Amino acid sequence: MRIPFLSLFITSPFDGIQEHAEKVKECAWAFQQAIECHIAKKCKTFEELRQRVIKIESEADAIKRSIRGHLPKGTMMPVDKFQLFRYLQEQDSVLDTVEDALDWISYRIKPGIPEELEKDFFLLIDANMDPIEELSTMVSEARKYFETFSLKQRNVVKAIIRNIRHQEHKADKAEDIIKRKAFNVGLDPVTIFHTVRLAEIIGSIADHAENAGEMMRAMISK
Repeated sequence: MRIPFLSLFITSPFDGIQEHAEKVKECAWAFQQAIECHIAKKCKTFEELRQRVIKIESEADAIKRSIRGHLPKGTMMPVDKFQLFRYLQEQDSVLDTVEDALDWISYRIKPGIPEELEKDFFLLIDANMDPIEELSTMVSEARKYFETFSLKQRNVVKAIIRNIRHQEHKADKAEDIIKRKAFNVGLDPVTIFHTVRLAEIIGSIADHAENAGEMMRAMISK
């Protein structure tokens, strides 16, 4: 008989992972506001929003350290603790990449996104926000699975993982459109480089969300 995962802990590690996932979502909202602000060109609150993202990322790091420091040693678990750590690392990498994107924007004094690419960047941001939203839902549903090991609940989690993968594919397509256009709308070399690199950084947000989904799939497969 399989022992419910959460019963093996006085405090479930998924409590912390859920809390961390909520920080990821909170960070994503601030990131979206910061990007919209940057595209507006005359925005005066970009740096304030960037600092908010840095603060949220720091709070999430504290949660991550707490999870790693409180897993009981020598306890039998249906999930390998290294898989748990790898899942947490991918979820945390979403935050790191959000911060990287805003840092990259801040390096260039010239504000804004080339007008020819503004709509495409909005589509790229939207495509990356969707999988982030799904992470906290996935963790919540996975908690229910590890309480019951219900096949029906396992299928719920797998459906979320498939959806994250589909959303990551949409983000890839949006990123490719920006990179292709950047080289063909008459931009100067510095703007091309900055724009293409920004699209790549933003696009990798969804990559990490997909990786987290794949690690979750590995955990529920046992």
